[in-house]
Amino acid sequence: MENLKVSRYFKLKQKQKELEQELGELRQEILAHCAELGEDELEIGHYRVKVVQQERKEYDDSKLQQALPDLEVWKLISRADNAKIAGMVSLQVLSEEALRDTYTVKKISSLHVEKL
Repeated sequence: MENLKVSRYFKLKQKQKELEQELGELRQEILAHCAELGEDELEIGHYRVKVVQQERKEYDDSKLQQALPDLEVWKLISRADNAKIAGMVSLQVLSEEALRDTYTVKKISSLHVEKL
């Protein structure tokens, strides 16, 4: 493999980290500005900014394992994976009632910016 390709990959990964950090900082500033104004949707210049509130369940592995009906179901999940758990609930392998005390709900603000 060429040294040039490896070097270019390394430099791009470094740039990606820098961009992700800057995006995170800007995201926090925009969310803070919207919260300060008490608005979930704003038009700023030629852009529409929209803040969407979401809830995400964060499961506790030990509580989840205790709540599952049998060990075979736990083996299918193996750890608290939100997508697998949601799939099993939609397939009615697990019930919301059985999972009631196995998670905490975390509120997430999603930021959408589009050009008008």
